[in-house]
Amino acid sequence: MSKFLSFEFWNTVARTILRNRILILILIFLITVFLGSQWKNMKFSYTEANLLPDDDEINLQYQQFLDKFGEEGNLIVMAVNDPALFTPEKFSAWNRLAEQLKDFEAVDFTISLGDLKKLQKFEDPGRFEMVPFITEPNPDGVKVEEYREELFERLPFYEGLVYSKKSNTVQTAIYLHKDIVNSELRRDFVVEELIPLVENFEKEQGLNVYVSGMPYIRTLNSQNIIDEIGLFIAAALLVTSLIFFFFFRSFRATIISMVTVIIGVMWAFGVLGLLHYEITVLTAIIPPLIIVIGIPNCIFLINKYQQEIKKHGNQAKSLQRVITKVGNATLLTNLTTASGFATFILTDSTLLTEFGIVASINIFAIFILSLLIIPITYSYMKVPKRKHLKHLNKRWIGGFVDWMERMVRHHRISIFIISVILLAVSIIGIFNIRISGSLLEDMPESADFFKDIEFFEDEFDGVMPLEILIDTQREKGVMKLTTLKKMEQLQERLSEEEELSKPISVVNLVKYSKQAYYNGNPKYYQLPTSQEQNFILPYAKGLGGEDGNLLSTYVDSTGRYARMTTFMKDIGTKEMERIEEDLWPQINKIFPEDRYSVEMTGKALIFQKGTNYLVKNLVISLSLAIFLIALLMAWMFKSWRMILISLVPNLLPLLVTAGMMGFLGVPIKPSTILVFSIAFGISVDDTIHFLAKYRQELKANNWKIKRSVYAALRETGVSMFYTSIVLFFGFSVFMISSFGGTVALGGLVSATLLFAMLSNLLLLPALLLSLEKEIANKEVLKEPAIDIISEEDSFPEDEEEEDPKK
Repeated sequence: MSKFLSFEFWNTVARTILRNRILILILIFLITVFLGSQWKNMKFSYTEANLLPDDDEINLQYQQFLDKFGEEGNLIVMAVNDPALFTPEKFSAWNRLAEQLKDFEAVDFTISLGDLKKLQKFEDPGRFEMVPFITEPNPDGVKVEEYREELFERLPFYEGLVYSKKSNTVQTAIYLHKDIVNSELRRDFVVEELIPLVENFEKEQGLNVYVSGMPYIRTLNSQNIIDEIGLFIAAALLVTSLIFFFFFRSFRATIISMVTVIIGVMWAFGVLGLLHYEITVLTAIIPPLIIVIGIPNCIFLINKYQQEIKKHGNQAKSLQRVITKVGNATLLTNLTTASGFATFILTDSTLLTEFGIVASINIFAIFILSLLIIPITYSYMKVPKRKHLKHLNKRWIGGFVDWMERMVRHHRISIFIISVILLAVSIIGIFNIRISGSLLEDMPESADFFKDIEFFEDEFDGVMPLEILIDTQREKGVMKLTTLKKMEQLQERLSEEEELSKPISVVNLVKYSKQAYYNGNPKYYQLPTSQEQNFILPYAKGLGGEDGNLLSTYVDSTGRYARMTTFMKDIGTKEMERIEEDLWPQINKIFPEDRYSVEMTGKALIFQKGTNYLVKNLVISLSLAIFLIALLMAWMFKSWRMILISLVPNLLPLLVTAGMMGFLGVPIKPSTILVFSIAFGISVDDTIHFLAKYRQELKANNWKIKRSVYAALRETGVSMFYTSIVLFFGFSVFMISSFGGTVALGGLVSATLLFAMLSNLLLLPALLLSLEKEIANKEVLKEPAIDIISEEDSFPEDEEEEDPKK
């Protein structure tokens, strides 16, 4: 690798770039066109992120459940909580709305007031038949009141399905075809058909309709992600361009940089399409991330070009030095940044692996684009005039550098004391960090659909399905009375958990069959006796909509497997683990393991288990990133002792951020878990710049430690400040998101990078000065494996250079 970081190599690269400018621009254009053609392959995720490996036992159990019953999250619910519903006009309109929904191709069946059936006796000949609950299409006020009383007082089976007794809320359950739940057809139905239909009903009837259910939540959540991609890109371009212009006061430099990162964004989308990866909450942040990381490359290149022009005014020489010096330095820093993202590739989580692959590829791509486009573009432009170089002499930057030097020179003890205090406080905060596996926590709380979620949590005790799969280990075993009684016992236990809704299973259908058989008397809402089962159980098959759809929802075609569904409130990981810990001993007691096999699954459980998996992998991936960068440092400086001095200033900001999370109540979750690897990969760049410059200064100043530290601080302080400010405000862009996790990611990475800048500009030089005899001396800092090219050694001012463009 040292070959690729040597002066000779980069001098050759510079000449190659400047002598083949037109060819390179054509290649960039062709690659951009090709990757643009791959945009058609981009697709948005229509499911929640599955954070577990595909072969994980929990995933395999979930897949087994899906094989038996199909997609579990196919239920959308609409509810009205208004006494005015039980007036003739509005009552009929509500039933017509449910009838309209049946006509849509995406809808399998519905359970609404108009779909309810009851068992009724008939004479001559004597028989029982299932008849509609609503017998009149346009009932008068008296009849509507009769329906209301019968529903809430005599039909306990439909509690939780069609109504809630808490405040007499009425809902319609819409079951989508399972084969379209995870496709774009679901989005089309929700956005283009369901929402306009509901809005029109609300306008005409003056009733507020609450809508929820996982397909609905997923669709609107995905739509928010799509909408925010454009917002993030626009905001990142605006913020970084304003900061860039503030630093350089040049429209030309700003436009060139913006064009460069826009091409980088186009490539990022193209790579996503080329690899056929879905756009998720994570991959959606990559395009703006490329802008934020690409602009510092542009700053380094353009700032160096203008410095060289100011020195000698020779454009050809300036361009060659830009590529040779800055290309050498930024290659290394971009590699370390990419490695922070690349550690996610080594996890078994498909979601994180895809994020790591696309992010690391595009970070390196934006480096290549910057290195090619900026020098080539400037080579076709006139040499900057003196007025374009005024920004190089900003007094306030000089004041900032003077303050840093005073702190390092006179207040090193204070720096160490503050660092130790921050470390101690952070460790206390770390012990307060909680883990969150909630599906809803990152969703936008200001969105209407989130308010609807809260309504359904209050009325129906949750919207996130938790599934229990019961294997009776024999065909038609589910409908055995002994099995039904065991299931009823488990349902009673589940009902005791405040965080879970009333469970629904075939038990409810059988109990309702008995009630219906006894003329609808609610006191007979119970399982049949052994004498009753033979003539009551057949009626269960006719309940729940046309063709007994509800029965097939809860019992598989062989009658061997039963499904019990309950809905969870938005609870945290610890609460979910407590519920599991309490339930499993009782499940195993009710269903002996030698005769039954019981599994607990569902999207909510998968997500919670996935979060725990990520937390375990966070330590592994971050440790790997630290280890790789430590190896790089040791190889760079041929000294294992330099690992200590390079890692301390970068680990302290991570610990401070973790402590902040504990004190501020920001949990560890899939979004915030990225903070540490991202921030570490970026912040270590400052350390590399500083130590490389320090090594040069030691050589130039005959190994005089103090003079070298202060010279390196003044030289690198300005560029570190510039890039850190861009990164701080660039990542702050994510705080405009409506997703809590993205907001936390932006704020935490911004804060970490700010701490890292101060740590590298204050703590790092303070350590070098305090440990000069042990570490920062000539014996330790031998001739390094690589050298970020010394200007004095490689570019003597009186040397005549060939024009590299010729």
